[in-house]
Amino acid sequence: MEIELIDTHAHLYLKEFEKDEKEVLSRARDASVKRVFLPNIDTLSVEKMLAMCKSNKGILYPMIGLHPTSVKEDYQHDLKILRNFIPGNEFIAIGEIGIDLYWDQSFFRQQQIAFREQLNWGKEHHLPVVIHARDSFDEIFTIMDEEISPGLQGVFHSFTGNAAQAEKILSYDFYIGINGIVTFKNSGLADVVKTIPPEKLLLETDAPFLAPVPYRGKRNESSYVRHVADKISDIFGMGIEEVANITTTNALNLFTKASYHE
Repeated sequence: MEIELIDTHAHLYLKEFEKDEKEVLSRARDASVKRVFLPNIDTLSVEKMLAMCKSNKGILYPMIGLHPTSVKEDYQHDLKILRNFIPGNEFIAIGEIGIDLYWDQSFFRQQQIAFREQLNWGKEHHLPVVIHARDSFDEIFTIMDEEISPGLQGVFHSFTGNAAQAEKILSYDFYIGINGIVTFKNSGLADVVKTIPPEKLLLETDAPFLAPVPYRGKRNESSYVRHVADKISDIFGMGIEEVANITTTNALNLFTKASYHE
């Protein structure tokens, strides 16, 4: 039985893929990964991302957003540039956005403002939001509690939180993105995933980062999302076909603009 997987989060436009971009996409297809969703990082990554998506219509789908680690002093200038890309481009989401207090806390206030503004892009343009939360669940939840509305949908990508944090995300009716971290023995994430309904899970790689076992420490790529799916299959004791069907349906329900082939 043929299955269909979706890598809902991969940065395939980065320099790590410059030399073998076609081979990476070919391996993804061979692994039954039929679509890959590309989150944006900053003002410099948009053009490359859009060009890749244009060359691979029906396979690659772009998002627009300012990554929290790209939020600096001139963040308002960057937001204005990115906002101007929205008209005339078929973005499937606002992302990735959020707050990251792991790498640098010096722009925390700016990250808060940028996150809130981009949440409102999602509401305004009826697009889901893709949230990056690293060492920042409480800070993000504070803003989400104020901004959540029936028109705001999305996913907390690369989830590494505990069961209580997962429950809080589910209270927003958001999805939870799971990647290769779930295959790491000491992550403890598999035990948390058991508490999340499969109907609220999305599969992702976050390529080129966070490659799953058995590729841990190497460059990640979209074909490896199959290893994440296999781990989810083990956690819930269900066949890979059922995991693929549920998670692909979840992805297309959230990212409605990617629910068709070009």
